[in-house]
Amino acid sequence: MKAIVITNFGSPEVFAQRDVNKPIPKQNQVLVKVYATSLNPADCGMRQGFFGPRVKLPAILGYDVSGVVEAIGENVQDFQVGDEVYYAIELMSGDGANAEYHVADESIVARKPRNINHLEAASVPIAGGTAWAALITRANIQVGETVLIHGGGGGVGTFAIQIAKAAGAYVYTTCGSYDAEFVKSLGADRVIDYRNENFIEIIQQETNGKGVDVTLTTVGGEILAQSLVVTKADGRVVTVTGVDGDLNAAIFKNITIHFVHLDHTRPKLDALRNLIERGQIKPVVGMTFPLNQVAEAHKKLESRGEDVRGKIVIEVV
Repeated sequence: MKAIVITNFGSPEVFAQRDVNKPIPKQNQVLVKVYATSLNPADCGMRQGFFGPRVKLPAILGYDVSGVVEAIGENVQDFQVGDEVYYAIELMSGDGANAEYHVADESIVARKPRNINHLEAASVPIAGGTAWAALITRANIQVGETVLIHGGGGGVGTFAIQIAKAAGAYVYTTCGSYDAEFVKSLGADRVIDYRNENFIEIIQQETNGKGVDVTLTTVGGEILAQSLVVTKADGRVVTVTGVDGDLNAAIFKNITIHFVHLDHTRPKLDALRNLIERGQIKPVVGMTFPLNQVAEAHKKLESRGEDVRGKIVIEVV
């Protein structure tokens, strides 16, 4: 089968197309014909070697999958040949979705939402699952609460806004002015231009100094530490990245800080499928590249340009 692999770590130029053996499903596994995958920051980190010897070379990257079950192994209970599925692959796996086929344990596989195509579905598993893990599993947001989402125009941010609204929250989000109308269309109640406005001053003023119940940051640096100022006493803060800065303010305000790593994805994807099929969440595909242009897709993700919105998707079929 055709696959895009890396044989060493480095810039996007390390990608090469190869013919590799088509995988065969073992017990409790399904063979999936991959229709689409999508890019996440982890893909770039893997390619650059940030995870070191835990990634065995040569490796096939790509950790989101949307496709169709082509064969099943023994004892598979939940899926049949022809089922449309989507799922997230373990990040340290060397067998990713930048290939025509992928084999997976059925325990991680979920049924694809019926009302979206494979390109849209491929944008969901990691970004949508992470947003769900952050806001629902960890922060446990409640109807009527206020939520601050940093990076509302990005992959996780676009899902987080919609999940928070579906849960009945009032949503503040930071983004560039070029994304303001876009994030409003996703349900953001108050948009703050991070380049020209001070989110601390705005939230302090609009909440009469009380702050928000929950803060979610999808960007690194000191943003999370700064956000403690506008998080209520006994509130919750969630990050999907590393952090810098002094977090001691959390102690005095009794704020709970959660560091989220996506795991146990299938229940999250089942929940997201329900919301997508009800029309409460719409995946955002910002750009699409063919499989043989994975390197260009990586360059675009790393450029962080104003035209990068939602997810970058790789069309395999």
